[in-house]
Amino acid sequence: MSGLGELDRPETPRSPGAWDERSQRSLTGRPLADRPSAVDAGAREPGAGEREPGRGERETGAVGRPVDAGEREASAWASPGSRQASAPLGGRQASARTRRGVADPVKALMHRHRDLCERAVDPLEIAAGLEVHGVTDRTAARFRHRDVFSLAEEMYARVPRDTEPAPRPAEPSPPGAGATWVVYALLPGVLCAATVAGLRLTEGRPRLITAAVGALALALALRAALRRGPLSAPVRTSGTWTCWLIGYALLGDGLLRTALAGGPDALPDGTADGAWPVTAAPVLALALSCAPAAGCAHLFAVRARRRLTASRGLADFSASVRPLLLGAFALYTGVLIALLTITGAVLDEPAAHPQALTLGALLLLARLLTVHGHAHAATLVLTVTAAAEGAALATLFAGRLPGCGFLAVPVETLVAVCGPAGVPAVACGIGALTLLVHASRRLTRASAHAGTPSSEGLR
Repeated sequence: MSGLGELDRPETPRSPGAWDERSQRSLTGRPLADRPSAVDAGAREPGAGEREPGRGERETGAVGRPVDAGEREASAWASPGSRQASAPLGGRQASARTRRGVADPVKALMHRHRDLCERAVDPLEIAAGLEVHGVTDRTAARFRHRDVFSLAEEMYARVPRDTEPAPRPAEPSPPGAGATWVVYALLPGVLCAATVAGLRLTEGRPRLITAAVGALALALALRAALRRGPLSAPVRTSGTWTCWLIGYALLGDGLLRTALAGGPDALPDGTADGAWPVTAAPVLALALSCAPAAGCAHLFAVRARRRLTASRGLADFSASVRPLLLGAFALYTGVLIALLTITGAVLDEPAAHPQALTLGALLLLARLLTVHGHAHAATLVLTVTAAAEGAALATLFAGRLPGCGFLAVPVETLVAVCGPAGVPAVACGIGALTLLVHASRRLTRASAHAGTPSSEGLR
C-alpha cells in the first residue's frame, strides 16, 4: 500500500465478503446489516409468504446499478443466438411461412389450384384452367414468368407424381379422328336422299309410310353422327329445337304461305305443288352438308390444337386461331351453297338460299360451341330462334280472331317485303350472327382446346 489514505477509498470488494458500511450506505442508502449476504440470498429459496421479484421490479446489478427486467429481456433479444433460442416456436414457423410465401409465389398459386394441377396430364391443361380462372399473361408476369404457358409448365413440373407421366404426342388430335366418323357423317345425307326419292316415286298411303320411316331413319342417323367423330360433344344435349328448325325448313314456308291465303285446307302430301307445299331441297342439302360440317370441325380442332402447342402467349394464340374459325365457317358456307344449288336443280325446286344458308350457319356454330364446352349459349340461341319462328306462325292464326288483326301485321309486313323466306332468314340470321360473335370470343381461347374439365362444361 502506498499510503494510509488509500484505506479510506471505497472500492468493490475483492473477497466474497460483504460491502463495508460506508459503501453500502452510499450506494443503497441501507445499512449493511439490513441487506442479506450473497451466500444467504443464493442459497435461500422463497418460502411461504414470500415471492420472487416481479417482471417490472428493479434489481441491483453487479456494479451496484439498478437494472430493470425489461432491459434484461431487450438485451437478450439483441443477441441473434438468444433471439433464436427465446423466440416462440409458432412465431418462427409463421415468419418462415411468410418468407417462403414471398420468395415462392408459384407455390401459393399451386396450392390455390391444387385440384387442377393434380388432374392435369399436360401443361396445356393447366394453362387452359388458369385462363378460365382469369389468369392472363400480365398476371403471369407477377409470378416472374413471361406468359401463362411458361407458368403452367413450371406448375406441371413441380407437381409430385408417383409415376412418370406418359409422353405427350407430337401432334395431338381430338377424339374421333379416325376414319369411322366419316361413315356416320355420310349416313344422314344418304338416308335423306333415299327418303326424298321414295316420296317422289310413291303415292297415297305408301308415300305416307315412306315419309314416316324416312324421318325416323334420318333422326337416328343424325343422332349417331352427332355422338361420334368431330361433332360429338362431351355433354348430352337435347335435339328438340334442332328438329323443330329442320321441320320448319321442310314445312314452314309452305304453311306460312298457305296461312296468308286463308288455309291450310289439307295436310301436306309430300309434294311441292300441293295444298300444303313441302320444300325438300333445303333439307336434303342440309343433310348432305353433315359430312362437310364434320370435316370443317375436325380441321378446325386439329389446327387449333397445333397452334396451342406452338403458341407462347394467350393473345398470340387467340390471334392465330380466329382466322382458322372464320376459314372453317366460310368453307362450310361455300360447300352448303353448292349443295343447295345442286339439290334445287335436281329436284326442280327453289334452292331457298337465304333461309337454308342462315339455318346451316346457325346449326354449325351451335355445334362447334357445344363440342368445345359452351353448350349453354348454343342451346339458348337455338331455343330463341325456334320460338321466334313458332311465334310468327302463331300470330298469323291469332290475327284471325275478332279484334286481334294487329297481331299479324309484323309478319305480314315482313312477308310482303321479303316473301315467306324472310321469317326464317331473319330469325336464323340473327341467331347465327350472335353465335358467330360469341364463338369468335370463346373458341379462340386456350381453354376450348386443351381438354380440361373447365373446357368441357364451364362458360
